[in-house]
Amino acid sequence: MSSSLAQSLGRALGGSERSRRGAVLSEEAFQHVLVLERKRSERSGNSFVVACLDVSRLRGETGQIDPVVRDTLFSSLLGAFRETDVVGWYSENRIASVLLTELGGGSCDLVRETVRRKVDEFVLCRLPSELSGRVSVAVYYFPEEQVAELPEEIQEVLYPDLAGRRRARRAAMGVKRVLDVSGSLAMLLILSPLLLLIAALIKLTSPGPVFFRQQRLGQFGRPFQFLKFRSMAIDCDSSLHERYIEGFIGGKSPGRSKGGKPIFKIVEDPRVTPLGRILRKTSLDELPQLLNVLRGEMSLVGPRPPIPYELKRYDLWHRRRILEVKPGITGFWQVRGRSRTTFDEMVRMDLHYARNWSVWLDLRLLLETPLAVARGDGAC
Repeated sequence: MSSSLAQSLGRALGGSERSRRGAVLSEEAFQHVLVLERKRSERSGNSFVVACLDVSRLRGETGQIDPVVRDTLFSSLLGAFRETDVVGWYSENRIASVLLTELGGGSCDLVRETVRRKVDEFVLCRLPSELSGRVSVAVYYFPEEQVAELPEEIQEVLYPDLAGRRRARRAAMGVKRVLDVSGSLAMLLILSPLLLLIAALIKLTSPGPVFFRQQRLGQFGRPFQFLKFRSMAIDCDSSLHERYIEGFIGGKSPGRSKGGKPIFKIVEDPRVTPLGRILRKTSLDELPQLLNVLRGEMSLVGPRPPIPYELKRYDLWHRRRILEVKPGITGFWQVRGRSRTTFDEMVRMDLHYARNWSVWLDLRLLLETPLAVARGDGAC
């Protein structure tokens, strides 16, 4: 560790111990402040840290922490860090936390190490040795260095709003899963003659496999094998699509419709076969994703799952589209926007869907999908 950076971080985190009094927030208030800070960080790119002290083993037979021990713990936290940092219960009577904002530069590992050291030196040392050994400390940095799959522990700590929403929707999400399984099974059975016909036509018109398999990222960035009917020639170079994705996320339109409006899709893609153009225009190439739905990797309705190289180009707030809900075959953007919208507008549509999700909204979007497919003006 560089000594100058360590000294700089020490000053930023409150290099000299201060004895001061301050408010200790309740669980509800602390989590509310944390969510607001995370949303600010998603827009500004400024980092913050949450240090969580698991004090559940300090509770006595009554299930409560001795008031003297509790007051010592919080007064030490308030004195160890800056006046602008926030101290409170992350989980009432179980996890005490401090939220450190506007940390500036430094690698996330160095910041975490410095915060942990301050907790050890200025907080835990105030407790009797037999008690300090019962406290475990975890330090979380936001934004994490780019990782595709967000660990479940980070999901729970840094996204309490999403965790709370999932708990509140548990029964309704069970209904959604039943709808996904029954709907995908029914469609596979009803459409099986069409699926076999498409498979035969693909084999007859171009060499290569029937299915196109690609790694995509599901909810929380979990990778899975995404299925489509193959619509391109085999062994195609992906650089054309990567350049398109970079331009799409950057707000650049690669083409215009007949009416002169910008469209956000690859125009006249030379990699697509003649049959593939028909499959894409009618969205029939998407039907194998019913198997992804059956496996639980996707839903009938939800945001489109991104490709790993797409996620690398996301702004922080864009990443919420893979956190809020499971990806789907059709959805708000697929029905209302498709390639007529910018990437930012697509993300806003996905987030609007996640915030306002209900079983009835899913059913409505499923009913609207055939009309969107029939129009075909936004199909890729």
